Amino acid sequence: MMRRLLAAVFLVLVAAPACAASGSVLTVESVLSPAWVERANGRREPLAAGMALASKEKVHTGDGGRALLRLAEGSAVKLGESAMLGVDDLAHKDDAKGGVVAATLDVVRGAFRFTTGLLSKSSSQRDVRVKVNAITAGIRGTDVWGKSAGDRDIVCLLEGRITVSHGAAQFSMQDPNSFYIAPRAGPAQPPSPVSAAQVKEWSDETEIFARTGAVRAGGTFAVVVGSGDERAAIALRDKLRDSGFPAISVGTGEASEVRIEALSDGTEAAALAERLRQIGFAQAQPQAR
Repeated sequence: MMRRLLAAVFLVLVAAPACAASGSVLTVESVLSPAWVERANGRREPLAAGMALASKEKVHTGDGGRALLRLAEGSAVKLGESAMLGVDDLAHKDDAKGGVVAATLDVVRGAFRFTTGLLSKSSSQRDVRVKVNAITAGIRGTDVWGKSAGDRDIVCLLEGRITVSHGAAQFSMQDPNSFYIAPRAGPAQPPSPVSAAQVKEWSDETEIFARTGAVRAGGTFAVVVGSGDERAAIALRDKLRDSGFPAISVGTGEASEVRIEALSDGTEAAALAERLRQIGFAQAQPQAR
């Protein structure tokens, strides 16, 4: 009885972020696992589609992991593999013009892209600051890519305009496909043009491509990773979650099952099942809708 009660409580806790996301400033739209969220209290859990994020939290992606987050006014926040993004100052301030969505996004490690929600129906404006280690970029209507690497920080303006602060230097960037590099050692160079080929290479670092097994908010397909008795299912679920996959366990007794849900279609479910088998979860199989 106690195990059943604990399982029910766990499912409620897993579902709670998705339910809260409807009024959130920043939510998780899609995830290519492994990825985690580090809550403000230090608790770490797998990043899941539909999850709401709050100030003072951090998003981590592992090897091969990526994440797509969405601000309330429609802008996309993309994170590449082996990255860490801190979020803070999240707020939706009401005013006569539809309000202002505010956020500070701190790219501690890895590649990042911010793309304005041009097709959004929201009337809200945005007040977003992006910090790429030592560089701070003030965002208006724009498309900007950045990366914090071991030897340098990069900001690349793809479209629009940003205001940049780096140490004592402050300036604006408004030329499309221009970039600014701040090396860890030595002086920074003035903004320079970048080739279309380099822009594509950088942009690909933050994209979640089709047929890779990503979960998405609203997805209705699933992967069954294992089934059996309840104790073994809970152990398998916890192992997956520790590995950065948003697994849940359903059922009780000998009919327990471990699943990863929110795949958009059968192709994505099959891709995720194959990835899981390759890393040791041999029984993973896509489940028909």
